Amino acid sequence: MTAPTPADRIPERSRRGRGAVTNATPRYELHERVVADDDFAFADGWRDDDPPAPLTTEVTIDRSRSVIARNDSPDLGFDRSINPYRGCEHGCIYCFARPTHAYLGLSPGLDFETRIRAKPEAARLLDGELRRAGYRCRPIALGTNTDPYQPIERSWRITRSVLEVLRAFEHPFTIVTKSAMVVRDLDIIAPMAARGMARVAVSVTTLDRKLARRMEPRAATPARRLEAVRRLVDAGVPTAVMVAPVIPALNDAETEAVLAAAAAAGAHAASYVLLRLPLEIKELFHQWLREHEPLKADRVIARIRDMRGGRDTDSTFGRRHVGEGAQARLLARRFALASRRLGLDRELPPLDTTRFRAPLATRSQPSLFDEAHEKCGLAAAV
Repeated sequence: MTAPTPADRIPERSRRGRGAVTNATPRYELHERVVADDDFAFADGWRDDDPPAPLTTEVTIDRSRSVIARNDSPDLGFDRSINPYRGCEHGCIYCFARPTHAYLGLSPGLDFETRIRAKPEAARLLDGELRRAGYRCRPIALGTNTDPYQPIERSWRITRSVLEVLRAFEHPFTIVTKSAMVVRDLDIIAPMAARGMARVAVSVTTLDRKLARRMEPRAATPARRLEAVRRLVDAGVPTAVMVAPVIPALNDAETEAVLAAAAAAGAHAASYVLLRLPLEIKELFHQWLREHEPLKADRVIARIRDMRGGRDTDSTFGRRHVGEGAQARLLARRFALASRRLGLDRELPPLDTTRFRAPLATRSQPSLFDEAHEKCGLAAAV
């Protein structure tokens, strides 16, 4: 019998098109799962090491009773957000939201990108929360944890239903995405932007399509993201490009090139975030490096620790997004110089919160949520 493989390593053929290498046991579980080969074969020739079928995406219903999440982080430019989905099919190996799947008893590894929780009641819940007497309007951020335009949004359209409610209330919002699907909703986003109530940030991690395919397997290609930036800008939407995350010794050399491509696409501003590896992401990312970038793995890990005070991550406010030390200061300097040269060193205009109003509730209003309710019933039946 061969030695067990820790953390549920899944055969490569089965996880093709996915980001994580393993399905590591969630940190709150009492027992750790392992995969072992006992060399057993059945008479018909089937062996238990035959690769299982490719992993498919399973969507279940999230029964949360509220939809607006709040935070008081001094590092963030918003205090409230909406995430229409828990888990993300994009499968970005570095995603800082992966550890949140452990709260569901699911793995931050492959479960995070294959077992998605959808919130088809989001629009109805949002309508109710915005009507509360004590509600005070401030911009709502979409896409701060998981991408609001991940592939399943094509059919579930939950993000679309949330935007429809925000439009009805004249409520300002921001969107962060690495999907070109955002342009689908320009009929809502552009008119809201024209009234000072919407802006978008598109994440562009690399211009190397092959690297993007390995690192962000189900996200839009870099070219399609830049084309989305062009279309957003042409439609009059204030648009920024986020170089996020910057990974030392892997994509940091592309920083200036990404900024130049963003400027050529018409982006109004740019920002960056240094790679963070909290909780399970550390091991997941290290596994990914060993498989996909074996010749660079040791150097990448050493450079990350050099910019994180000798650790793999640092959650200290003021440092967690930019790092510390000489290499971190050099990266910040490079980014600032390139942004200034390309005209990207500016802030997007503040959003207007003075137009907010609750629309008159009518008997026909539930029709706004009919499609979401239908999806909910469909998924529950399945």
